[in-house]
Formats: sequence, structure tokens, C-alpha cells
Amino acid sequence: MDNTGVPHILEHTVLCGSQKYPCRDPFFKMLNRSLSTFMNAFTASDYTLYPFSTQNPKDFQNLLSVYLDATFFPCLRELDFWQEGWRLEHEDPSDPQTPLIFKGVVFNEMKGAFTDNERIFSQHLQNRLLPDHTYSVVSGGDPLCIPELTWEQLRRFHATHYHPSNARFFTYGNFPLEQHLKQIHEEALSKFRKIEPSTTVPAQRPWDSPREFQITCGPDAFAADPSKQTTVSVSYLLPDITDTFEAFTLSLLSSLLISGPNSPFYKALIESGLGTDFSPDAGYNGYTREAYFSVGLQGIAEKDIETVRVLIDRTLDEAAQKGFEDDRIEALLHKLEIQMKHQSTSFGLTLTSYVASCWNHDGDPVELLKLGDQLVKFRQCLKENPDFLKEKVKQYFKNNQHKLTLSMRPDDKYHEKQVQMEAEKLRQKVQSLSLEDKQQIYRKGLELRALQSQPQDASCLPALKVSDIEPTMPVTELDVVLAAGDTPVQYCEQPTNGVVYFRAFSSLNSLPRELRRYVPLFCRVLTKMGCGVLDYREQAQQIELKTGGMTVSPHVLPDDSHLDTYEQGVLFSSLCLDRNLPDMMHLWAEIFNSPCFEEEERFRVLVKMSAQELANGIPDAGHLYASVRASQTLTPAGDLLETFSGMDQVRLMKNIAEMEDVTPVLRTLSLIGTHLLTCDDMRCSMNMTPQQRPRAEQEVERFLGTLGRGGREPKPVHPHVVEKPAHSGPGGNADACGSQIVRKLITEPTFQPCQMKTHFPLPFQVNYVGECIRTVPYTDPGHASLKILARLMTAKFLHMEIREKGGAYGGGAKLSHSGVFTFYSYRDPNSMETLQAFGKAVDWAKSGAFTQQDVEEAKLSVFSAVDAPVAPSDKGLDHFLYGLSDEMKQAHREQLFMVSHDSLVAASHTYLGTGRSPHGVAILGPENAEIAQDPSWTIR
Repeated sequence: MDNTGVPHILEHTVLCGSQKYPCRDPFFKMLNRSLSTFMNAFTASDYTLYPFSTQNPKDFQNLLSVYLDATFFPCLRELDFWQEGWRLEHEDPSDPQTPLIFKGVVFNEMKGAFTDNERIFSQHLQNRLLPDHTYSVVSGGDPLCIPELTWEQLRRFHATHYHPSNARFFTYGNFPLEQHLKQIHEEALSKFRKIEPSTTVPAQRPWDSPREFQITCGPDAFAADPSKQTTVSVSYLLPDITDTFEAFTLSLLSSLLISGPNSPFYKALIESGLGTDFSPDAGYNGYTREAYFSVGLQGIAEKDIETVRVLIDRTLDEAAQKGFEDDRIEALLHKLEIQMKHQSTSFGLTLTSYVASCWNHDGDPVELLKLGDQLVKFRQCLKENPDFLKEKVKQYFKNNQHKLTLSMRPDDKYHEKQVQMEAEKLRQKVQSLSLEDKQQIYRKGLELRALQSQPQDASCLPALKVSDIEPTMPVTELDVVLAAGDTPVQYCEQPTNGVVYFRAFSSLNSLPRELRRYVPLFCRVLTKMGCGVLDYREQAQQIELKTGGMTVSPHVLPDDSHLDTYEQGVLFSSLCLDRNLPDMMHLWAEIFNSPCFEEEERFRVLVKMSAQELANGIPDAGHLYASVRASQTLTPAGDLLETFSGMDQVRLMKNIAEMEDVTPVLRTLSLIGTHLLTCDDMRCSMNMTPQQRPRAEQEVERFLGTLGRGGREPKPVHPHVVEKPAHSGPGGNADACGSQIVRKLITEPTFQPCQMKTHFPLPFQVNYVGECIRTVPYTDPGHASLKILARLMTAKFLHMEIREKGGAYGGGAKLSHSGVFTFYSYRDPNSMETLQAFGKAVDWAKSGAFTQQDVEEAKLSVFSAVDAPVAPSDKGLDHFLYGLSDEMKQAHREQLFMVSHDSLVAASHTYLGTGRSPHGVAILGPENAEIAQDPSWTIR
């Protein structure tokens, strides 16, 4: 009921020790003592969810036990709260002028979250549209209010809300349900008496008339047009989400209104040229007791707010009058059918999230899951009443007085004001403290630091052993055959539930180097500009009616045995229901043979949307951008990766969005097409059921038969090309001719890795830090040691230094398939201190200050990722893309098993020490005086 973030802080705190497991951070320690495929916790606006998954029955029991005890019997000691929520440290208790410093994981997490202007807008939208109860506050916590939370408030909230009478349990999978129920009863339910928790969220009182609000945010450093940074949306309150059929209907209606270039709001708003993209949270939102619908534009001029409002009203008038075309409704229902058939490895988690909100408000979760029944009922309503959807538009939009217009404009001093408010809050807190208070805080700070530095005894926690890991991996049967002459096609027969998955990989080897930076843009627009006789609207309609989506993406694929060798190309991916396979392959044939790069206005719309999307994504993925930039000068593949997906690409898209004349760019894309959209250096793959195989072969043969060839000897753009066969190994079969996939890799034997340190000053209150080190490729035995070392350093050193002591939301180490070892931190109040922590982590590893038990736990953690479930659609993908056979993966698996304490110490000495291998560093974050004065840093 306030902005202190108590449910969010409690989410973190309960996972920090319980009665049965009285050690610090059982949650993070279990990451290394289990083969979990997922472990996390989420705080929504009105519930907290604690999900986990594993494929091992014993592991499931272990994790359930830890989660149950943490949730219902946490050790809510005062010190735990100071550690995980927020804390005050004082350098000198006798000096009242010395500033107190706020630190804390949740505090910095939320500061990072509200660096994102989209998040600011979404939060205000919910707070203003539902102002009567809990939705009017920030459940995650407002950074300026988090320090107000007291320990007693935290304990009281737990006692009220964290009771089995206020809990719901969800399991998904094929382990026996009886065992789950028995364990839940014995370890939790039997120890409580039923209470009435009184946590019901009352209905929002409907308004008599519409309301308006204006808020401010920080300026966008990547805005294509600095004068167009205003966002506006119009939102409507909808019925209670426990009315499952009405919620289903309104969710579909929302998609009809805003999804894709044929939707009314896309035509009216996106194609108006007034803005760059839909406003945040556009569409149906069913995560609060009453749902809401929102639509608007971001990237507009402030003077156009009224114009957008008029367009929204006019569009709803037309929808209420004309309704929707049958083809659009069918396309939407087809999309639902595919969603119900497509199997993902996170299906159980997706279902949990899908039912959580409705069930939390006493809706029927079983009814909610009967999508097929709801679909039948929806079709029946349309059949009985042709005006069914028109009437819904009138009822919920045209005649709805509970309507909010929210606008947000940039304020150049926004971040400065936030800093000032935080400083003032701190000053007031300091002034209110007596000398005795300060001395107590200081003592607690010292006590906390001492506690954090003590080795932790985690022996009370359950754990699997390395001997519980399967020594061999399951074999994936593959066939590689030649089609249309000499194009290799990989077939993988899987239980795909009536869905066919197609992929094609086309090499970029003949593409001139200066065109490579435009490849990601080519990929973004290729399936959205029209093809053959279809304009872009007709193309979008056919893609929705006949496929589950068609995507194109650039790929940099590292070699498994050489750091300076890689494959570059573009991956074309799609899926469809079995009956639509000919139509899907025909669409690909049209895209390959007759792509459209002439529609200048359409292109401008797509560029603006892409540029906005990239800019908006930085606050959520800053550590990834930092890591990509840090690896740029270490390997040739790293340089290309920065070109395709780093800050260079963000800046390029911003520049293209600012261009008055885009015809040269369109000509460039067309030229890229002549290099890519041919049979030359292409390979394909199909995942389908055995029954679908004959038809799949026929359709791939037909598709490849329509494609042209380059008709020229590919220009040797790169002087060194290595041909490398991807052997199927014992698990795969080649045909009688011995056909196989031959990858053409680029090698740069003269490449000289070098060190570089880059700082991107951005209007953020937190940092994203990346440090990368060039090590060894996948097949080198050292790679296995480094993979386990990264996990060991994260769990046993970096987590404590960066998160517990430093207050960052996250941080750690990882090793990529390419052989680049990466240290990173996320939403971090520090930068230079974090870089020092990375160095200390290496020294710690070199000293061998870890036990054999620590090594075993790191192995468990690595194998939980290595043995993560693979969806039927993705089986064989490692072989198709990277050329990795089951035999090679088994050899790597055995190398992981053989890693020892000595090999980890040796690897840290050999590869990670200063001067041993080239390092790269990058930081995204606020201005930094220390960096600015250091000539070894490049400031971008």
C-alpha cells in the first residue's frame, strides 16, 4: 500500500536464509548445488511468484524444500534486511558532516529500472488509471521511498501475506503429483492453521469523466530527432480478468486493433509519421484485477499530442462502425492455434505466468487454460452476431468514461533533479540521527562487512552430486542430404506436434566489408517490405495466415578450434502448421526472388521503429552492450559482433532514422540481397515428424529450385577462406554419396588482438560494466576449465563482492562459445571498484582459495546449462549452425568431468592474469571524472 517496495524487498530477503536452512543466500547457493533448469523470483503489482524447474526428481524435492522453507519460515533477522534491502554506511561516526551512503540491491535495481523511460511511463500509467488501491503505488519500490521501509514493516508484511492461506501452488511436468502434494503438506501446510488473509484487492471505482496527466522523464541520448521525444497514450479500464471469456475476447480485440501493418491503429498512428513507435504498454494488459487497454505514440513533438488523441478517437469510431475483415480474424485465430501447438522448453513457466494474475484474484485457472473451448465459443459468438466485435468497441472504448490520457515529455534537468532529491533525502536522514544513531549504524556497517567476508557453511542445504549427472548425452538422429543439386539439407525427425520448422543459412562471404554494417537493417526489413506481387500489407496478412512468423537475423558463428576463424551469415527461420507448408515455402521463394526495396515511406516507418526499439533496449541490456564492445578488439568475430549488435549498430540506426534521403540506403539493401538471396553457400534444415518428412523434402526441393545462383565467381572479399565439413558423427547419417554440410569460414591469421577501454557516458544513475579476455576455443581442454572457473568465480567470489558488498543488481563471469571470457555487472552503483573486484577475483582463483566441494558445485551449475532441455524445434541446431556433432559435444562433456582443482588454478594463471591475454573493457553509465582524466580510456 506504499512505495517502499516491501513485497520486492521481501522477495529478495526470504531467499536469504530460513529456519531449516540457516545460511546466507540459499537461493544463490542452490544454483550450484542443483541441476535446475530455472530458478528465480518475480514481484508483480499484486503477487510474488517463486518459480523453479529441473529434470531430476531428487533435485525437484530439494528445491521445493528450500523454496517452501524460505517462503514460510525465513530468518527475518534485522541484519538480513540491512543486507538485502538498503543500508547506510558511515565513514566516521564522530563527523556529522561525512555523508551517509545509500546502498542496496533492490535500491539499485529500481534506480536502474527507472533509467528506462518506457518503464517510467508504464508505471505512471498503471498508477494513474487504477488510483484507488494497491495499483496506485510502485510495488517494486520507488528509490526515493525504499529507505523509509522499516524492519518491523517488513516482518508485519510477511506475517500478513506469506501464509499458506494466501498462497497458491502450481506444478507442471511428468513427475508424480502425489509426491509434490505430500511434501507441500508435510513441510508447509500442516504447520499452519487456516486464516482469512484479507488481501483481496477491491474493484476500482469507475470514473464519471475522463482524466489527463502529464509527467516528465530524462532526455533520450539516442533520439533520432531531439525535438520529438514526447510520448502520449489513451487508456481505458476494462472488466475484471476473472471473467475469462470476456478477457479472452478483449485480448483478441486488442490484437485486431494494434497488431501488424493491417491493423487500424498501425495505419492511423505508426504510418502517420508523427512518431517512432507505439507508446509503452500498448494493447491489452491483463495483469491487474481489472484489465486495461492502452494505445498511443512515442517519439512525437509535444504540439502533436492533441493530433494523436484525435486520431485515436477517429480510429475507434471507424472500428465501431466497420468492424474487422474476416481474413484478419482468421489470421489471429491461426496464430492462437500455432501457439497452442508450438512446444517451448519454458512451456510450464509460461502457463504459470499466464494463470497467476487471474488465479490470484480467485479466477478459475483451469477454465483459463481451456483455450480451445474459448476459441470455439468466440467463433460461435461471431457466427450468431456479425456485430459482436463492433459492439465490444462501442461498449469498452466509445462509451467508457474511465479513460486516461497520459503524456510524458523530456526534461533536460530530470536526472539532475533525481540526484538532488536523493541527496536531500539523505541530508534529512542524517540530520534526524543522533550521534548514538550514527555510531550504531557505523557498528552495523562493520558487522555487516565482517559477516559478508566470513566463509559460509552451506552444508545444511541439500545437494546433488556430480555422480548424479548422466555420463553420456542423448544422441540426436540427423540426416543430411543434397537437394536441388548441391545444397545440403539437414532433416531432424522430432515429435513437433504437427508443426514444421524451416531454417536456411546463407553466407556473407562475398559481401564487401563496407556493406556489413547494413546487414542487421536488411534482416529487419526483408520480410516487412512486400515481395513478388504482394505489397507489404498483403505480405503481412499471408505471413499471419500461413506461418507462425518469418524472421531473418545476422549471425557470427565462431569456429570450434581457432579463435581467429569464424563463419558469417544470415539465418532465415520460420514455422507453420503441416497443412500450410507449401504456402510458407512459396512465401520464402517470393522473398528470395522478388524482394521489395522501393517503398520509401514504409522503409522510414520500419527504420524509426527499429531505432526506437534499440535505444529503449539499452537500460535492460546494458551489460550485454558493454560486453560486446569489450570483446571487439580481441577476436575478428568480436569486431563483427560489435558491428552487428553493439553500440555501433545503435548509432548507425539513429543516423539512418535522421536521414532526409534514404534512397542510397535502400540501394545498399538491394545490393546486399544480390549477394545473400541465392543458392550460393546456403544450407537448410527442417525439423518435423517422420510422417511429414516426404512432403518436407518435396517442398524444400521446390523452393531451392526457384532460387537463382550468383552467376559469378564470388569475389574474394576475404583472402583467407577455410572449408570445414560438419561431420554428423555417430548420431547422424549421411546419404550414400556421403553428403555433408561444408562450412566456409573466414580466417584472419594476421589478426593482432589489442587492449581497449571504452566509456559510453549515458544519462543513467547506474553502470553496466564488461571486461573481456581472449582465451581458448571450444575444443581446447582449457575451455572446459575456464567454463567451470567462470561459474566458480561468480558463485564464490563475484556475487559477494559485486552484489552483496557493492549493491549491484547482478554481476559475474561467463565464457562464450567463441573463447572470450567475460566479467560483467548489471545496474551497478560502482564502476572502477567493480573493475578492481574483477582483478581480485582472478587473484583469488590463482591462489586456489576454494575447496573440492566448490569445484563440484560449479560443475553441477555448468551441467545444468549443458543439459538444459532442448525443444523439438531446436534439436540438431548446434550441428546445423556450429558444425558440432554429438561426438564433439560428448568429448567436451568428458573434459568438463575431468576438470580439477589444479586445472582451475592453472587456467587462471595461464589465461586470466594481467599481461597473459589481451583484455578489453567497456562501461555504459553516468559521467565519470576518473575516467575522463585517464588518457587510456576512449570516451564515446
